[in-house]
Amino acid sequence: MDVISESVKSMNGYNLHVVKTEKYKTNTLVWKMKAPLNKETVTLRSLLPHVLQSNSAAYPTTGKLRSYLDELYGATLFVDLAKKGEYHVITISVEIANEKFLSDNTPLLKKAFQFLSEILTKPNVQGNAFDQETVEKEKRTLKQRIQSVYDDKMRYSNFRLVQEMCNGEPYSLHVHGEKEDVDQITPESLYQYYQNALSQDELDLYVIGDVNEADAETFAGELLSFEERTPQSLPSGTDNGKERVNEVREEQDVKQGKLNIGYRTNVVYGDPDYYALQVFNGIFGGFSHSKLFLNVREKASLAYYVASRLESHKGLMMVMSGIDNSNYDQAVNIIKEQLEAMKNGDFTDQEIEQTKAVIKNQLLETVDTARGIVEVLYHNVVSGKDITLQTWMDEMDKVKSEEIAEVAKKVHLDTVYFLTGKEAGK
Repeated sequence: MDVISESVKSMNGYNLHVVKTEKYKTNTLVWKMKAPLNKETVTLRSLLPHVLQSNSAAYPTTGKLRSYLDELYGATLFVDLAKKGEYHVITISVEIANEKFLSDNTPLLKKAFQFLSEILTKPNVQGNAFDQETVEKEKRTLKQRIQSVYDDKMRYSNFRLVQEMCNGEPYSLHVHGEKEDVDQITPESLYQYYQNALSQDELDLYVIGDVNEADAETFAGELLSFEERTPQSLPSGTDNGKERVNEVREEQDVKQGKLNIGYRTNVVYGDPDYYALQVFNGIFGGFSHSKLFLNVREKASLAYYVASRLESHKGLMMVMSGIDNSNYDQAVNIIKEQLEAMKNGDFTDQEIEQTKAVIKNQLLETVDTARGIVEVLYHNVVSGKDITLQTWMDEMDKVKSEEIAEVAKKVHLDTVYFLTGKEAGK
């Protein structure tokens, strides 16, 4: 019995995914739009969902739109942007009460579909332009969002690592776009981009909840229809062939140094050794029992925090740590030693079992929420694979110690980025 049962149906211009579950008292609609990351469009694309969620033709102010959501038993509207490998993904979610649990019989699922259709296909436009006031307001907010990355040194150093490591690759672009490009966006150019996105992006609609599949299909068919398209697909992330390790040191007025190290794993989601890579990352730096945590933070007391994470669709692993500016060489050396230990198979069966258990718990925790279910299932759309959650867990369970050591040998150091205090760099 699979943990999640997903039914996928091809509709007009998009795929409808229905996950029937009695776990929640709400139903959730999640709309995903996927396109290749592109310097010319990344900032337009970052602005678009925020303009769409501000208001619409029927609800021309944010106040009116929010009041309508309140009338629908406190339904929520949420937008998000993410990078998945070299793709830029827009997410628009509507969560609404399931009418089965209410005393009146308002057809709330249908109303959720109608509302999503309103947001997506009937925006607040005059002629061939979005509402000017809305666009200007959201441009100001977008600038603040981009600026906040520079103000938060942990996020900034991670962004700078990616920028240096993936220089010349689309993945180096920031998910929120470029601050200097925001002012050039006009209500007309944004509206034109919106039309292009709806006609060219890969579109997916997820419906999660205790729903009747036929109803979901009927509502989707009646309310959401787009042109057929062949979405653009990109090759999976692979090693860019750099021979030399790139070392970058940047000085700013920071008290705590930020040491971020990037590796090419040469393994992406759906590859046969992807499951071994997951276990490798868990033992290496993914969790509080990992080698990095125990050796860099606990034993050597060198780091305030240290962890590693994978970018599964680009084939990257990032190590993030906060260290005293004077501890750079020692921290880098200990981190390198831990990777060598992994390549030499220097880990125990207990570490393997503990890591598998934590990953499994993490996955099950993720699918405890409707949005988490969508995030897990959407890996298949991005990768063009069809891997169920059960397969994922079963394959990970089978991973042996020699497979972990083998996958560790594929992991290559690419870039070391250090954000350090000004006095330390002298």
